[in-house]
Amino acid sequence: MSALICVARIGAAHGVRGAVKLWTFTEDPFAVKRYGPLLSKDGKRQFELAQVREAKDHLVATFKGIATRDEAERLNGIELYVARDKLPATDEDEYYHADLIGLTAVTTDGDALGRVLAIHNFGAGDIIEIAPIKGATMLLPFSNAVVPEVDLKGGRVVIALPQEIEGDRDEDDAPSASRPGEGRDP
Repeated sequence: MSALICVARIGAAHGVRGAVKLWTFTEDPFAVKRYGPLLSKDGKRQFELAQVREAKDHLVATFKGIATRDEAERLNGIELYVARDKLPATDEDEYYHADLIGLTAVTTDGDALGRVLAIHNFGAGDIIEIAPIKGATMLLPFSNAVVPEVDLKGGRVVIALPQEIEGDRDEDDAPSASRPGEGRDP
């Protein structure tokens, strides 16, 4: 079986008939219904969606075999997975996070940089997290300028390290404050 990809997380019980809140991590929230049985992280439990409807910022779902609030409450926090090969193909320059995590990161000169730890998005665009061979992890924009090449078959990403990262200026380079009347033309 191919690698498992997390596509949803079960939240709190909703109502008294076994429904739960369901947060999906797919572009189309209802796609989780098309993947067939969903698996727990260890692959030992299967969950088959019976009904799904849209709510404000999540879905409300029922699973076959779950009929009471008590049963639904025991599912809270379970992440739901599907086999990677069940997911649709991506467009050019689009990637599943799971395909990128673990890739070797190299510089544009081909020097080893580290490994891809994660892809984050805190609301201002994707960020690639690199665990370097030594030193602290790096968070860089996941853009064509910083990541000009992704080679999934070769197992690597090429990183064009920015020359200057905003906020990394020496104090000697910082503009100095002048007193009133100094440095002005008469």
